[in-house]
Amino acid sequence: MHTKLAEGVYWVGVADWGIKHFHGFELSTHRGTSYNAYLIVDKKIALIDTVWTPFQDQLLENIKELIDPAQIDYVIANHAEVDHSGSLPAIMRAAPQATVVVSKRGAESIPGHYHQPWKFQTVQTGDKISLGNSDAIFVEAPMLHWPDSMFTYLMGKGILFPNDAFGQHYAACARFNDEVNQAELYEEAQKYYANILTPFSPLVTKKIEEVVGLNLPVSMIAPSHGIIWRQDPLQIVKQYQVWAEQKPEPTAVILYDTMWEATRRMAEAIGQGLAAEGIAHKIFHMASSDRNDVIAEVFKAKAVILGSPALNNGLLPTLMPVLEDLKGLKFKNKIGAAFGSYGWSGECVKLLEEHLAACKIPVAVPGVKAKWQPTPDDLANCENLGKAMAAAIKQG
Repeated sequence: MHTKLAEGVYWVGVADWGIKHFHGFELSTHRGTSYNAYLIVDKKIALIDTVWTPFQDQLLENIKELIDPAQIDYVIANHAEVDHSGSLPAIMRAAPQATVVVSKRGAESIPGHYHQPWKFQTVQTGDKISLGNSDAIFVEAPMLHWPDSMFTYLMGKGILFPNDAFGQHYAACARFNDEVNQAELYEEAQKYYANILTPFSPLVTKKIEEVVGLNLPVSMIAPSHGIIWRQDPLQIVKQYQVWAEQKPEPTAVILYDTMWEATRRMAEAIGQGLAAEGIAHKIFHMASSDRNDVIAEVFKAKAVILGSPALNNGLLPTLMPVLEDLKGLKFKNKIGAAFGSYGWSGECVKLLEEHLAACKIPVAVPGVKAKWQPTPDDLANCENLGKAMAAAIKQG
């Protein structure tokens, strides 16, 4: 089914309720997602983005409710990743005369994916294509979140199609932000930002300033995943500006794994120390916690406290994925500490502190380690670590 956004502008995408992991297992999607494609019916007809390949038949059916797909003049590919471009071959078979509109980098990535002799038109920031009563204007947005990414703006309607910016992995029976649960919407929007866009925060700020500087009226923001922002659409832009600043809350997260409960007991003692000083915290056992949910909590918190026993002169492997995320996401304005238990080698705290340094998260408090099961003194040291981290958090 299609949904009308404005006169002559329609959502023709697909909701994917069943997907629970995106990019393989890179990102969890507890609430599913949607692949948003948009059809503009004017004197010329344009399709903005497509959908993931398994849903190509549904996309074509949605389009056929409105027009014959053979009438499509332009297919605007804002980004080459297959969740957006996967149905492009099917669309081009249905509309072989259509022109594929891409950014300068998209002129490399789209042919690189599909190796087809389609007719391409390359655009850059400020270029426009007349559709008749309205113009499509393009804004390059490299690294938000691929080098080929661009935004499309529909003049006369005030609709911004920013592809992966301002979206969420969120399947819903409704299409618009004023029709869904606001807490769920913002939870998924922040998780999306934290896990995907955090490393590009300086570029986010710059690109928002550039788009705002164009002085284009925005009546709606229609991203490539999730809900369309029509009620106060700039609220998500303002929220991105806040998130891009990476100003954390005065809270802590404790991430650990354990073999025989020693490290768990240490984690809980550290939590007691934080709580005694009035600092809210969350504790995550990484062997059973969703990594992407944890990253969303790390994004919000000031302090990251890591714990592991020593194993084969290293750390428990269940911690490694989230540790790699911490490095790759380049979080700012955080402090860290480490703790762990051991039987004979005892290098766990040193390794965790080295990892924090690699993430550019300064170690604010010396680490604590316990041999075998922690003694009452060891647990007291853990509680004191929590209290010392609380003091560091309060210092800002």
